[in-house]
Amino acid sequence: MQPECGGGRTIVGAGHNACSRSLTGTYIKRTSGCVRLARLTKAARCSTFTGRGKRLPGLSRPVVGTSSPMLLPDLREQVLHANLELVRQGLVLFTFGNVSGIARDKNLVVIKPSGVPYDAMKPSHLVVTDLAGKIVEGELRPSSDLPTHLALYNAFPTIGGVAHTHSAYATAWAQARCPIPCFGTTHADYFHGPVPVTDTMPDPEIASDYELNTGHAIVRAFQKVDYAAIPAVLVANHGPFSWGKDAGEAAHNAAILEAVARMAFFTVSINEQAQPVGRTLHDKHYLRKHGTNAYYGQKKEPK
Repeated sequence: MQPECGGGRTIVGAGHNACSRSLTGTYIKRTSGCVRLARLTKAARCSTFTGRGKRLPGLSRPVVGTSSPMLLPDLREQVLHANLELVRQGLVLFTFGNVSGIARDKNLVVIKPSGVPYDAMKPSHLVVTDLAGKIVEGELRPSSDLPTHLALYNAFPTIGGVAHTHSAYATAWAQARCPIPCFGTTHADYFHGPVPVTDTMPDPEIASDYELNTGHAIVRAFQKVDYAAIPAVLVANHGPFSWGKDAGEAAHNAAILEAVARMAFFTVSINEQAQPVGRTLHDKHYLRKHGTNAYYGQKKEPK
């Protein structure tokens, strides 16, 4: 049964030992143990200040690097770029939202830190965790939505990135607890069916392990839906999540989701009785872009 939309109307759509003190305090962690800091270079002292002379939240002093290079530097750059893309596309305000990426060969995830302004973020501020949520590298707290991301990586083995926003139109559909029907070919180009909405979460799931249970609610919504063909979901009363082959595609799909949510809103505003696009037209547009015999766009150069 489809969730009811306003007024009862239903829209139907198809290992190292821990150091004895904080990493942001007197000691830093190295493979050989804990080493006392003698002095900071000018660059290190300035590394956690924004252009306005403010420290990043959550740091009592500037981040000091170790002698070893950062883990996953390329993935850090990709994830940072994807997070900033949310800002460029107008999908987030202030510190809302987050994007992560996964290195499947290492079972490590890179994610935005919690509550850090986008204009202050650098690759070194991103947090690296394992698939159990244990911090492997990073001075800051990871996004509070990390457990949701990890649940998706564990359940959807082919995805390489996850994005979460509170973009206005997609969030409005989530708050209305309505799936987004496919009313036209713009939607059909990217989603092979309506964008589903999760069931509402029961109180015990909210009270305990809320973010992890949010991930479980998403996974349940895809028990009979292909997560690769519909790379997005609305979490009831919360907002949208999207995913893709990497962090950049996850952010791209977040932007597309917001666009089709906006179009769908206007469609039902103009005609409350609007019906989803027919299956033949829907299939044509989706498969010409994503199917085995896809012909949209240019041929990819052989690697």
